[in-house]
Amino acid sequence: MSPEKVDTEALSAEVKASNRTALARAITLIESTRRDHQHQANQLLQLLLPFTGKARRIGITGVPGVGKSTLIDTLGSTLTTQAHKLAVLAVDPSSQRSGGSILGDKTRMERLSVDRAAFIRPSPSSGTLGGVTRKTRETMLLCEAAGFDIIIVETVGIGQSETAVADMVDFFLVLMLTGDGDELQGIKKGVIEIADMIAINKADGTNKIRANKAAAEYRGALNILTPASPNWEPPVITISGLENDGLDHLWQEIERHHQVMKASGEFDKKRQNQQVRWMWFLLEDALMARLHDHPGAEQKFAEAERNVRAGVVTAASAAEKLLGLLD
Repeated sequence: MSPEKVDTEALSAEVKASNRTALARAITLIESTRRDHQHQANQLLQLLLPFTGKARRIGITGVPGVGKSTLIDTLGSTLTTQAHKLAVLAVDPSSQRSGGSILGDKTRMERLSVDRAAFIRPSPSSGTLGGVTRKTRETMLLCEAAGFDIIIVETVGIGQSETAVADMVDFFLVLMLTGDGDELQGIKKGVIEIADMIAINKADGTNKIRANKAAAEYRGALNILTPASPNWEPPVITISGLENDGLDHLWQEIERHHQVMKASGEFDKKRQNQQVRWMWFLLEDALMARLHDHPGAEQKFAEAERNVRAGVVTAASAAEKLLGLLD
């Protein structure tokens, strides 16, 4: 593809027609870091905006080995047999350094990877969580415009990726495993606070009893926290992605959450607030990019850092001076 020569109107028409090749080209344009490509990407998104927003946006997190790929493959395959079109966007902030597990995830989703009603796409980080967020958000919109009515955003469950993903979806599912002894060991309070549901995975065979015990303890933990929504109390369930046990219940809870949020008006308000926060994030990102583009900026940054470390100037004064580069 030659992004600088893209006819955005023609490309938008192809994306709307569910042309998978065109969708891949559009995502490649979105992922480009060149300023002229970003301008064209913005034009493309503006053209497609009226055709976005109708999909269910679901975030799934959990530590490596919790069974996210198996769950998504099993649940997703069931959904596509019910005439849904599913897009899976895999977020891994570590992939830039190590190659990550993205390709492994895709091959582990054996059924979805060959399902014409499914689309699997990694979101490379470009070294920053902000890069992941930008590409994932905008890729999600492209997929919606292409007719995918369920979007699953998967994160590895480390660092700040959970919060970033939770702020771009309607429903945030946290997958957990049973542990030895203290079932709550290793869980982060912040993750519980943003979860719309906790599912104890791999609740099969001899592990069922331990899974039920873990679920009871997580319910107790949730009872002492204030729910993120006054209209929704996050349920805790046990499932087996491998054996497709409990996944009907899981999807029913996702549907119930959607109905509750829509009825209360919280669904639309949440999406609106997400868009406003995204606007401010993009503005801050653009201002930083302009600062870095200023001639001699890196030297001025280094000088400011030296002066602040040495106590010659205050941090506020240094920041004000650097902002003056934009005048």
